[in-house]
Amino acid sequence: MVAKNGQHNFGKRLEALEQMLSFEVSGRIVGLTGLTVEAADLAAPVGAQCEIMTRTGMTVRAEVIGFRSNSTVLMPLGEMSGISRGDEVRCKRVHSSVGIGDELLGRVINAQGEPIDGLGQLLCQTRRPIESERVAPLERVRITQPVSTGIRCIDAMTTCGCGQRMGIFSGPGVGKSVLLGMIARYTSADITVIGLVGERGREVREFIEKDLGAAGLKRSVVVVSTSDEPAPLRVRAGFVAATIAEYFRDQGKNVLLLLDSTTRIALAQRQIGLAMAEPPATKGFTPSVFGLLPKLIERCGITRQGSITGFFTVLVEGDDISEPISDAMRGLLDGHLWLGRNLANRGHYPAIDVVESISRVMPDVVDKEHLEQARMITRLIALYRDIEDLVNIGAYASGHNEELDLAVKSQDAINGFLQQRIEDKVTMEQAKAELKNLLTALWSPKTSGVNGNQGSIPASANKTAQTAPGIDRVMAGL
Repeated sequence: MVAKNGQHNFGKRLEALEQMLSFEVSGRIVGLTGLTVEAADLAAPVGAQCEIMTRTGMTVRAEVIGFRSNSTVLMPLGEMSGISRGDEVRCKRVHSSVGIGDELLGRVINAQGEPIDGLGQLLCQTRRPIESERVAPLERVRITQPVSTGIRCIDAMTTCGCGQRMGIFSGPGVGKSVLLGMIARYTSADITVIGLVGERGREVREFIEKDLGAAGLKRSVVVVSTSDEPAPLRVRAGFVAATIAEYFRDQGKNVLLLLDSTTRIALAQRQIGLAMAEPPATKGFTPSVFGLLPKLIERCGITRQGSITGFFTVLVEGDDISEPISDAMRGLLDGHLWLGRNLANRGHYPAIDVVESISRVMPDVVDKEHLEQARMITRLIALYRDIEDLVNIGAYASGHNEELDLAVKSQDAINGFLQQRIEDKVTMEQAKAELKNLLTALWSPKTSGVNGNQGSIPASANKTAQTAPGIDRVMAGL
């Protein structure tokens, strides 16, 4: 035991030595432009963590973001007031790292890995670079097992796999944070790592206490970087959350990584790129933005040790799902959930539009019966939308198309099935059973409200479980 502890301590000391510079690297401030400062004679690499020693006695942290002519360009991680020409700059670390360990569970930290929850200092004795080595493609394990989110609509209609990368797309104010809080509380994953990037300051406590709750926080790590923090910290927060998730994955855990929001990380990277005079590409987004996103997304997946299942929220500008970041993210992810504003305006929560949503790994993690049942419900919703305007103005005449008649009659039952209260948890088994019971109620009126079968059918299903003549043939063809 003593020898083992000695080797462990030696490993930690060796890691600390690798983080240190063998000689002091320093320079002097020679200029300031916008959000960046320039230092001369500072031979530090991109990503190095530095300190600016101001003449007023303050110390301002800064990060190297590039080079311009003979100068090193840094972006301060704090207030720039007080910085003047000639101030000394010292390089402290050659790359960014964060303290990791089981001590992080139940804690709220900032992008520097420092606690902000008032519960005392963290005693993490191990540090890990936030830019980790990527997992080789053939070292990844196939996704074959589902992961429960506790949300009936997701588990039944767009089932997620353990190790999948899923996007949550919507405009602001449609319920992303509430949905993330429900997933964090009710998921079947062992550990949850939550990154709140670019959030309003007041929303952080609201999310932790209201949406996440004490039970959810107990097995979670929350990384926070609010909208008023410098751009490098907002970018760093996403990678810190991914690094913490990788630590628990390597301990053999199934980890759920929730990142809200990826768009704000992209906006922060665009700010850094523009500060370095990087040419804007699409709608002002610089090429480095589209190079950064896959580095973050690809850190999810399954290895031989454990798994990281990722949910990444994407703010859609003007509810336009084809805008640049949204379009790029859909190409990187294994599926997406679209939150519809029209559903939210009707009080339909969670406002997941199942017709516009997809899980690309669902066929690999559910049985054929479950997959066909989900497709039946999706088809009925899509058919109803085709004639919804006619129904609303009373111009739809029933009796001409059995399939459309079923779509009209089944909408109340389907909407009741897809909605869920915040305080309700639905297991994967319950979601599958309720999906099957819903189809049974719609298929045969004999199974609606008799023989005690209505217990697991949503209340609204019993009101509309009516079928048209010859519906067996219609349902068999769906």
